[in-house]
Amino acid sequence: LAWDDVEVSRDPLAGVHAVATPPPPLTTEQTAAWEAIRPALEARRHDTFLLHGVTGSGKTEVYLHAVARTLKLGRGALVLVPEIALTPQTVQRFLSRFPGRVGLLHSGLSEGERYDTWRRCRSGEIDVVIGARSALFAPLADIGLIVLDEAHDDSFKEQEHPPRYHARQAAQAYAQRLSAVCLLGTATPDIVTYARAERGEVRLLRLPQRILGHRSQLAEEAARLRVSPRYRDLESEASAIDLPAVDVIDMRQELRAGNRSLFSRALDRALTQTLEAGHQAILFLNRRGTATYVFCRDCGWAARCPRCRTPLTFHQAGADLVCHHCGYRRSRPTRCPNCRGTRVREFGAGTQRIQSEVEARYPAARTLRWDWDVTRRKGSHDVILAHFAAHRADVLIGTQMLAKGLDLPLVTLVGVVSADTGLHLPDYRAAERTFQVLSQVAGRAGRGLLGGRVILQTFHPEHHAIRAAAAHDYEAFYREELAQRRGLAYPPFNRLVRLVGSRPNDARAEREGKTLAQRMRREAATGSVEIIGPVPCFYSRRRGLARWQIVLKGPDPAPVVPPDLPEGWTIDVDPVSLL
Repeated sequence: LAWDDVEVSRDPLAGVHAVATPPPPLTTEQTAAWEAIRPALEARRHDTFLLHGVTGSGKTEVYLHAVARTLKLGRGALVLVPEIALTPQTVQRFLSRFPGRVGLLHSGLSEGERYDTWRRCRSGEIDVVIGARSALFAPLADIGLIVLDEAHDDSFKEQEHPPRYHARQAAQAYAQRLSAVCLLGTATPDIVTYARAERGEVRLLRLPQRILGHRSQLAEEAARLRVSPRYRDLESEASAIDLPAVDVIDMRQELRAGNRSLFSRALDRALTQTLEAGHQAILFLNRRGTATYVFCRDCGWAARCPRCRTPLTFHQAGADLVCHHCGYRRSRPTRCPNCRGTRVREFGAGTQRIQSEVEARYPAARTLRWDWDVTRRKGSHDVILAHFAAHRADVLIGTQMLAKGLDLPLVTLVGVVSADTGLHLPDYRAAERTFQVLSQVAGRAGRGLLGGRVILQTFHPEHHAIRAAAAHDYEAFYREELAQRRGLAYPPFNRLVRLVGSRPNDARAEREGKTLAQRMRREAATGSVEIIGPVPCFYSRRRGLARWQIVLKGPDPAPVVPPDLPEGWTIDVDPVSLL
């Protein structure tokens, strides 16, 4: 009996089966975008492109053409997505076009899977890597193309641990060093990148039409579904369809009409019609849990985290109160610890409560929830998406994971339960984030022959972010937001640097912050840098530490920051959040 060592590679894609598909002919708009990108690839010349296409416009097909050409030139390609949740569909598309040449890298894999994929990259066994932010550092031998899908997303910025890099900026700098092409694709570009494109620093490419599919396939599908085609014929075999209609529901009017439910009358009717027709619906609320906070109706006491001072969220599963910042957990009190009263109640709503409401209103409806609480296990994103795509559930309820890049043709209704979540936070990008997430989640509806509609519930229908998202009008939002940024001298008209001090108590954090601010004001006395603070952070306490911040604003504020920051202070250049 002989013993041999046999190496077995731990490949997370080993069980993924994708049917090889030939590339479809490009539309005129896709061809124009591709013909702009191709010369830079073939000349091995660095260039950065912003591919601004509405949801469903065929951006992925342009990526696939770019990757195919890159591989034909003997170079490698990186494809970055902001969320692990997006990788199943993305991997299927790329595997069907490039079988045996694709690797996967993200934090949801085991250490062994990541290590073996890293080794296969380095040895040249694979030349296409798909993954989240850190996949940017995969050791491909000769990178000719870096793609960032959903390039506007904040998940591309490392916000917790140093180095606090932004994968979008790092990808552009990396591509420049490699003489590679950087392709940024999104339906809702961030304000700074779009302003750079207007100035000519980034090349802007547009895909303004939503592509439904190819005519012969659509005719067969329409006959199978017994529906009248709603598409418009384009050139070649392609057909287009309009973006879904959006109904904005003023929840103030609902309250005046006596409706105190989480669902407006319009959303209730639409959901009933969708379920009766055998279609699927998505309900979006960017907040986890069952209730936003728990408080006493007699004295006003609210349950807060002892380490973070933020309200604890009630989770019906386990009847626990949970801190979403540090993970602190306690049981729900039946008596108020302040006045000993018994009227301790939950207030607000999260995804768990929405799921409970749907199941109570529509007992026959099969529901799935997609948020952080149910996706902690490895592979859970893939399982949830696969179940919903196979129509094993009728209603998918979730947070912002739902808003990114999912293509689900049977979804004919998207309901945004609260469009105002996050709209009025004290952060200069609050309106931008609201517009982006509403536009993206609205884009999940109407991606098939069945059409679709969006119900958007809000208490602020007059807000420019709400109006622009309802009209699918990025340009209108961009112009109004840019005017407000100009008046306040915020990016893209200036850059920001944020210093955050985390200390055992407020007095020490404030004292160190004042000393630090005075030093920087002396340094900036003859310059154009404005120093704001020190002030407590919006989340003033986290994991038992008091948090204070100083914000620097100017054309180039980084040189004003002293190299010897006090212990416990961190620096974040170009922060994506001031909370």
